[in-house]
Amino acid sequence: MKIENGKYFEISYKLYRVNKDGSETLVHEVTADDPDRAVAGLTLGFVEALEEELQGKEKGYKFDFYAEPEKGFGPYSEEEVYTIPRDHFLVDGKFDEEMFTPGALIPLMTPDGYRIDGTVVRLTPDAVVLDLNHPLAKDRVRFVGEVGEVREATPEELSPKAGCGCGCGCGDHDGGCGDHEGGCCGGGNGCGGC
Repeated sequence: MKIENGKYFEISYKLYRVNKDGSETLVHEVTADDPDRAVAGLTLGFVEALEEELQGKEKGYKFDFYAEPEKGFGPYSEEEVYTIPRDHFLVDGKFDEEMFTPGALIPLMTPDGYRIDGTVVRLTPDAVVLDLNHPLAKDRVRFVGEVGEVREATPEELSPKAGCGCGCGCGDHDGGCGDHEGGCCGGGNGCGGC
């Protein structure tokens, strides 16, 4: 069976960031024991270049390709950096300074119920400055992997409930998609960077 719109598939892969000097850094790995899962044409936030590469492929197909930012995790956008009042992050009336150190990932939910992560840029006395760009925004990346199972999607898979929607089977990772830096999720904010 071939990967086409409406088909469920699984992939295992390594994702590399291509550095300015041309060297590559492994930033994420998905094994065949715990593959990323998706429904072609339905799973939200899937990296465009990866989706294009997999269209029409079958179980056992091995891939090794590069993706530019425009079809990968997007260009970096200053419009995705937000200043949010501290009172939005109060728990039991208190603000947790230790949780909001620069560079920390903060889990957030979109109005549609999708998880995204913001990276703390800095704190001000009244606000938190968060960067919602994907950690690999502006980077050229390389995907090396293999297609696992390909089958008809179940009715449940064709009508996903709110959640990650990035193909990583959110419930399959402790804490959901935000557990990995990079991953298959992308396209602007993707799934919290997933």
